[in-house]
Amino acid sequence: MQDYIIRATAGNESVRIFAVNTKNLVNKAAKLHKTTPVATAALGRTLTAAAMMGATLKNDTDILTIDIRGNGPLGGIVVVADNKSRVKGYVLNPQAEMPNKAKGKLDVGGVVGIGVLTVTKDMGLKEPVSGQVELVSGEIAEDITYYFAVSEQTPSSVALGVLVDVDYSVKQAGGYIIQLMPDAKEDIISHLEKVLPTFPTVTSLLDEGKSIEDILNMIFTDVVIHETIYPKFYCNCSKEKTEKALVSLGVDELSKIVEEDKSANLHCHFCNTSYNFDEEDMRVLIGGLS
Repeated sequence: MQDYIIRATAGNESVRIFAVNTKNLVNKAAKLHKTTPVATAALGRTLTAAAMMGATLKNDTDILTIDIRGNGPLGGIVVVADNKSRVKGYVLNPQAEMPNKAKGKLDVGGVVGIGVLTVTKDMGLKEPVSGQVELVSGEIAEDITYYFAVSEQTPSSVALGVLVDVDYSVKQAGGYIIQLMPDAKEDIISHLEKVLPTFPTVTSLLDEGKSIEDILNMIFTDVVIHETIYPKFYCNCSKEKTEKALVSLGVDELSKIVEEDKSANLHCHFCNTSYNFDEEDMRVLIGGLS
């Protein structure tokens, strides 16, 4: 099944909802970065959040970045999304390990540790808009919820999940963001306060065969779907862009690289692709600048 996001409302449009199935894109990220199960869960949850948050961007050139830095063995997470919910990301230590919690649950909070979460939106303004909060738990969903409350003053409930199979592949992944609009009535608020604290995890419901529509209909009785978006793991790096980055160094710096190393190898952290420029390639670049 193709990954997809639904943008919806409920409660007579007093509740804004994003819900997503991200199994394929999280599985692709896990394979690209060869992550341990707990690193897959941490990266996958952040990719899932970014895919939904990217859907709120208005312009094709808008970019959202989630940067999580903790003192746990994972080191940090960087994820980028555009307004089409195309996402890319990496963790600083893909081989990070952490003993499981009770009942075999992956300890994402432990592997992330204590630190900060920063969300930056580059919307073509003079300066990007950035908001930063301390990590509440390192479990990602609670941290994104706290970010919305503090930085965007939007009461939200965020659920994110990644279920890793015994072969380290991603069995299920998905989540939702439920946000109260300013005109939300007290009965809607009370309903959510009653239902959500004991609501099953997204991945357990997906693993039972439920769709994200089914999951929302378990929470609300009047869900109205407005749009379906198809997120994917997408990195826009290329050898041409990498070449431009090298050229920007100038003749002197390129000549120094040739003299000392004979070649240059540039690595994209987001998709784990390496671009190699041998000595002949480097001399062609230098010749083009001379």
